[in-house]
Amino acid sequence: MDPTIRTLAREEMPLVIDMAAREGWNPGLHDAVCFHAADPGGFLVAEHRGEVVGCISAVSYAGCFGFIGLYIVAPAWRGKGFGIRLWRGGMARLAGQVVGLDGVPAQQDNYRRSGFALAWNNARFEGVARSGGETPPPQIVPLATVDFAALCADDRRVFPAPREAFLRAWIGMPDATGLAWVDQGRLAGWGLIRRCRNGHKIAPLVADDPQVARALLAALRAAVPAGDAVYLDVPLPNAEAVAMARAEGMRSVFETARMYAGTAPACELERLYGLTSFELG
Repeated sequence: MDPTIRTLAREEMPLVIDMAAREGWNPGLHDAVCFHAADPGGFLVAEHRGEVVGCISAVSYAGCFGFIGLYIVAPAWRGKGFGIRLWRGGMARLAGQVVGLDGVPAQQDNYRRSGFALAWNNARFEGVARSGGETPPPQIVPLATVDFAALCADDRRVFPAPREAFLRAWIGMPDATGLAWVDQGRLAGWGLIRRCRNGHKIAPLVADDPQVARALLAALRAAVPAGDAVYLDVPLPNAEAVAMARAEGMRSVFETARMYAGTAPACELERLYGLTSFELG
């Protein structure tokens, strides 16, 4: 079979989000708009006789860093060559760039054969929201009050390329709460919690030190209904982040392998307590 590989239009983005949901990846309710804002040409689908049977994201940030995600072929169409066509199309789009991905550890050997090397592992931690019993510290303020340029500059410390368009959409999405720790005018941490198909995800969570991270985590969890499921994707090399999640009663339910084709970019993992997205980096 010879599928057509084409770029997904903005209004078609719910197609791939629904495919991710069927895979159990629990996307956010408003991920489609935010993902498309990151790179409007970065989402490819395999189409056979008018039916979308697979997808992949090959998002380029500033033309220098790419990320592969949302790599899915519908179960009924697997084993027919659609996946490799999508993979080649995505990688061709990111030619000449350092490329990252978060894949399940069992697929590491396959990714190595495509030129990827393991950088670190991540774990998804699951817990529950708690009702706000304590008044948050005065340093915690709405993320919308933080200067956007300062936020983007801070994000560049934990992400290898500028992604202003994505961040603007991400922090402005509905059904989400963004908070920051600002001390004497200096941004020392920030995070966002958003509604997903099941529960809520905290993504990202960035902080200068464990105290700030714990305070933001508590405030974000208190921003959603008590008892709801809450998820946090932690880079395992950040031992303080792992210890924080476990101390808060969260348990590891899923792992991914962060891999790169090309030189692994610099990232202040000690400040990264929660990743933004396994799909977009």
